[in-house]
Amino acid sequence: MTTEISPSPWATLDEMWGMSVAEDELGDAIGGLAFYGRCSTEDNQDPRTSREWQLGNAQKFVGPLGGRVVEEFFDIGQSRSVSWDRRRQASELLAALKNPNRGWSALVVGEGTRCWFGNQFSLVAPRFEAYGVDIWVPELGGKYDSRNASHKMLMSVLGGMSESERQHVQARVRAAMDAQVVNEGRHQGGRAPYGYMTVNGGPHPNPRKAAEGFHLRVLSVDEPAAAVVRRIFAEYVSGNGDRAIANILNREGIACPSAHRPEQNRHRLADGWQGSAVKAILENPRYTGYAVFGRWTKHEVLIDPDDVAAGHKVLFKRSAPERVVRSREPAHPPIVTVEEFTEVALMRATRAAGGLTARSRLERGTKRTKHVYALRGRVRCAYCKRRMEGTPRQHRIYYRCAARTIVPGSPLLATHPANVYLPEITILDGLNDWIGRLFSRPERDNTLRHLLGVSADPGESARGEAIKARKAAAQERVKNLLNLAERGVEMDALVDRINSAQQEINAASEELAHTPAGRRIEREEIEARMDMLTEQAQGLRNADPADLRNLYEALDLEALYTAEERTVEVTVRPFGRDNAGVRGGT
Repeated sequence: MTTEISPSPWATLDEMWGMSVAEDELGDAIGGLAFYGRCSTEDNQDPRTSREWQLGNAQKFVGPLGGRVVEEFFDIGQSRSVSWDRRRQASELLAALKNPNRGWSALVVGEGTRCWFGNQFSLVAPRFEAYGVDIWVPELGGKYDSRNASHKMLMSVLGGMSESERQHVQARVRAAMDAQVVNEGRHQGGRAPYGYMTVNGGPHPNPRKAAEGFHLRVLSVDEPAAAVVRRIFAEYVSGNGDRAIANILNREGIACPSAHRPEQNRHRLADGWQGSAVKAILENPRYTGYAVFGRWTKHEVLIDPDDVAAGHKVLFKRSAPERVVRSREPAHPPIVTVEEFTEVALMRATRAAGGLTARSRLERGTKRTKHVYALRGRVRCAYCKRRMEGTPRQHRIYYRCAARTIVPGSPLLATHPANVYLPEITILDGLNDWIGRLFSRPERDNTLRHLLGVSADPGESARGEAIKARKAAAQERVKNLLNLAERGVEMDALVDRINSAQQEINAASEELAHTPAGRRIEREEIEARMDMLTEQAQGLRNADPADLRNLYEALDLEALYTAEERTVEVTVRPFGRDNAGVRGGT
């Protein structure tokens, strides 16, 4: 009789209990992976080159282990401080986790510090783990293991290094720009102030940029607009205020800044002078001929102080006086003298505070309102399409559009009533009932089918068409300039304009290469959003106005009030681009 001796004394019990020893999986092929990368265009990174080296790093990392990249997600122009849910490609990656047929079971990155910032990794890693998706990070030398304390510590350190690197880059860039302004009076880019235009200032002092054909841009006086600037200063000294000066210029038919230079003010309506435009001119020290830099700076503030994971948003605020720098010598031709600008500045300080002594003691804080407006910034007037402002009257909330705030001489004044009022109470009940029905359990399937039917992204198509139009216009300019050269115009006078147009063509081509086609939102993403909205939309009639305002913001709600018909047309976009509308009487 021969007895087979087992190499393990636990073999019999393991067989009875159905247990097996975990085998080393390092030899197994990784299979299909998704790749994620990011680059910011703020420091003039080339998106194509940045994507190629990050993807190359990722492929070299997982290739020897049998890994292959089957899908790419790459964010362009996104700061690393922006949370993953607010980055376009990163949010699509997170949404794809819910799709069981996604075609990949792991994620690889080219460089961890470019993808995660601060505590972002600790916020997104559990979501990958919940869906069984591994994360391969080159700095770890393998895939992330949530049970490995060293891995958690190292990813936390990488997030801190990423944050520190960003802050050091910002400090170095700002210090260099300050030095250029103080010592050289260099124009740091951006739109030229009204009254100036940018012209070629010679080869760029950086040899590499000069070799690539870049030139310095300097400010030159735009004489017709400069005459208007001088008049604005003179009118203010004579006793007219900001709005009075704007009214004078509108009555005389003088083109406002956005109408005078529409090519650099596409973001503004050319609807006449406003008091705010006059104020900006009177407070801009660059009209003295000295370069001034840093009057406004970016500030990152929490989107929701009670939810740090939501990330930050960027706001422009006035800088502290010690952060503003001025050139030692005049940097461009002046439009007003330093003495004239100082006189106006003293007059403005006196009018604002009732005297210089009082002004020095005055402390101004953020303007706070006593009332909470549930529909603040979400109701437009059908006459002029402007947002209606909230105002309390006799213990009731109204939304008002006043004709006196329309630019004098505007054609809208012929049909616009003196005041248009919409009582908040007349719209809230009907609006909340409609939202409650739209996202109620019985109507959930109908709403879901509707959203699935319109979930394509028309915004992407519109963006692509706008980029193509911009590229075509630049190509047409190049063609016209070359025709002028053939007719005998000096090439030296045209080369800068040709180079500028060619740069626009290259930039547009790069944008088109990285602009995705209209994306359809996945059913899982819509259902998850629907669940949240269904929960929020219950019991709206008794909801607090602040809670209503948050819900309307989540729905991206917009209302158009037609006073003649006493109707309000309401549109909600739960995904920022998917529409559902209703029209009803008030």
